Amino acid sequence: MIQIAILGYGVVGSGVAEVCRMNRDIIRQRAGEDIQIKKILDIRDFPEDPYADRFTHDPADIFLDPDISVVVEAIGGAGIAYELSRQALNHHKHVVTSNKELVATFGPELMLLARTNGVSYMFEASVGGGIPIIRPLHKCLSANVIQTISGILNGTTNYILTRMEQSGIDFNTALLEAQTLGYAEQNPTADISGLDSCRKIAILSSITFSEFIDYRLIYTEGISGITAEDIVWARRLDCKIKLLGCFRRQDEQTADLIVAPMLLPRRNPIAVADDVYNAIRVEGNALGEAMFYGRGAGRLPTASAVVADVIECVMHINRVPHLVPWIKKERQIVLTHADCPVSALIRLSREISRPAIENAFAGASLDWLDDPEGCEWAVIAGNDGRLTEGALGEALKSCDGAVISRIRTFQNISQF
Repeated sequence: MIQIAILGYGVVGSGVAEVCRMNRDIIRQRAGEDIQIKKILDIRDFPEDPYADRFTHDPADIFLDPDISVVVEAIGGAGIAYELSRQALNHHKHVVTSNKELVATFGPELMLLARTNGVSYMFEASVGGGIPIIRPLHKCLSANVIQTISGILNGTTNYILTRMEQSGIDFNTALLEAQTLGYAEQNPTADISGLDSCRKIAILSSITFSEFIDYRLIYTEGISGITAEDIVWARRLDCKIKLLGCFRRQDEQTADLIVAPMLLPRRNPIAVADDVYNAIRVEGNALGEAMFYGRGAGRLPTASAVVADVIECVMHINRVPHLVPWIKKERQIVLTHADCPVSALIRLSREISRPAIENAFAGASLDWLDDPEGCEWAVIAGNDGRLTEGALGEALKSCDGAVISRIRTFQNISQF
């Protein structure tokens, strides 16, 4: 029998306990051992819980117990969760987490500490919730040079944008609806600002390079500026607006990374993901394209991925740690944002003349679009791949106060 402990009994921690209870037989079959929750650490008591007799307020009850082999960190954040993860690893216990903030901030240190102590640090559920993506990148696709990773990495923002498109409601109304349904936190900043997606694409990118990519270096935009008019224009172009996290390898040394709302053609397989679903497209030089699709969050989907990592740890007890630590180097992998290629739908008021716009975008390709109401200019800039983010920024600045909106395009959409 393998004894495990859970740190934190919120949404994820309680979900892990439930999955372990309801799928006990299949977990035993897959792990080759019976897995039992021996201790649960929380500052609260849960007297009515099926595991009420397992709770403790003292971390030492877990770390000093030689019978506990695996610790599930379900506290969240990068404060106490970091300190307790370190303690667990230093006491030679495998650690499993769904904490993307912790992995994106301290992943290299914790993976190295795990290797030093002969245990594993596992984080499958940190990206995509219940969607398997971490392990496939580490194992199934390890013979490939990963060229691109792109997709919808946050269910909250995807739900909001889906509701705006399908029901014609504005951003604030869709956000309130998401909060009412429990899809968005009362403080949804990390989701709607793009920070959550940024941390996730940083984790996936770090795996592809086997080097730490600091999420704080990735250019990130959120969705709070998306309007109903933007959604109308997307529909005219046979597109959807999705918050995408994108990694594009430039060479062996650098990559172009960005998180931003983008116009995504409806024919693109990523566009099938609506509501709270995530979709991640990976392209390898040998494999070609692969898609990963499913619920990116939620209590039981996330818990299922956590428990899968627990099973993996059990199968690797007393063996070489499962994941290769990320190397932390001084060189900068993330390409300077101003130098990255970009194409975008630009909407401008008629207060500025067409020649003035053409002059501002001198040297960039411009595909003019018809505005049925004749109230504004609409143009797609940079479809030839020669426009950079820096040049786009300068062009928009020279258009003074005439810019209504700017939304990047995920791929060439001039044919629409």
